[in-house]
This record gives sequence, structure tokens and C-alpha cells, in this order.
Amino acid sequence: MPDTNKDFERQITLCREVFEKKARDYGTSWRVLRMPSLTDQIFIKANRIRSIEESGENRVGDGIVPELVAMVNYAVIALIQQELGPEGELELPLDYAVELYDKHIRRATQLMLDKNHDYGEAWRLMRVSSMVDLILMKIFRIKQIEDNHGKTLVSEGVEGGYMDIINYSLFCLIRTNSPQEEAHKTKQQ
Repeated sequence: MPDTNKDFERQITLCREVFEKKARDYGTSWRVLRMPSLTDQIFIKANRIRSIEESGENRVGDGIVPELVAMVNYAVIALIQQELGPEGELELPLDYAVELYDKHIRRATQLMLDKNHDYGEAWRLMRVSSMVDLILMKIFRIKQIEDNHGKTLVSEGVEGGYMDIINYSLFCLIRTNSPQEEAHKTKQQ
């Protein structure tokens, strides 16, 4: 039986390692990005995954997994940017950037645990392509909220959208990277 908590932690570790290595290489240069730019970065990644899925062709060479990791990390960065605002320091100390990353990934994980309880792990029965479509839908919702200057009538706002993007991306990573999922795919073939 799959252990969602362990699966989630394994993929979070992968994403966090990439975030930390890139922060060592580039610093926190992402601090210069405005919120719509971060949303567009996530859109580019999700759209590329969909394009690869639909065409069956990948000309760049990087597969779907790095794009999913990037979507997790850009969504966490968006939550950090939302918290810090545009006025703060551009260069954050590495330890502080990782601390903020951990804070927001923990919040997203708690949301996943709560929703996963209520939905009964339905995501395990979903196609990765369907989850990518849901991510794209969340991105378009966030873009609309941004275009409306953050004003909503009934929406949870951009924060909930980014957290859902983190969780759907992690679900896709689990479905793509998990040994149990690989065994399940092999049995179906």
C-alpha cells in the first residue's frame, strides 16, 4: 500500500535540493521577479509538459520531471515573494531563503494532507495529464486574479492557487518517479 506522506517527502526533498543548489549558484536572483512573471514561469513549464504529452516529442532533452520540480519551486518562490513583498532585499542569505522555502512547503503539505483525507487519495487514480490540465486551470485563474489586481468575489485568491499547483505538481512527480507507480505501469503493459 502506498504511503503518501513518504512519497510526498521524497519528492519534496528532490525539489528542495534543486532549490538550494540553484540558490547557491544564482543567489536569490528570483527576488527581482514580479508575481505575474512567476505565474508565467509556471505556465511555461506546465504548457511544455502538455505539449510533450500531446506531441509525444521532446526536442529540448529535459524531461517532464525537471519541469514539475521547477513548477513546485516557482510556486514556493511565489508564496515567498507574496510574503516578503517587492520592497525587501534582493539577495537573501541562503539559510533564510531555505527557511522560507521550508515554511511554505510545510503549509502546502498540510493542505495536501487535509484534502487528501477528504478526497480519499483520488489523485492516485487520475492521469498525470489531467493533473497538468488542472495546474493550467489554476494558472489561468491566478492570471485572472492578477489582472483584477487581486480583487475576488468568492475565490480563495492566488495563495490557494499556488499551494494547489505545488500539490498537483508533487502528485505528478510521485506518479512519475515512484517505484510503486513504475511497478503498477509495468503490470498494466
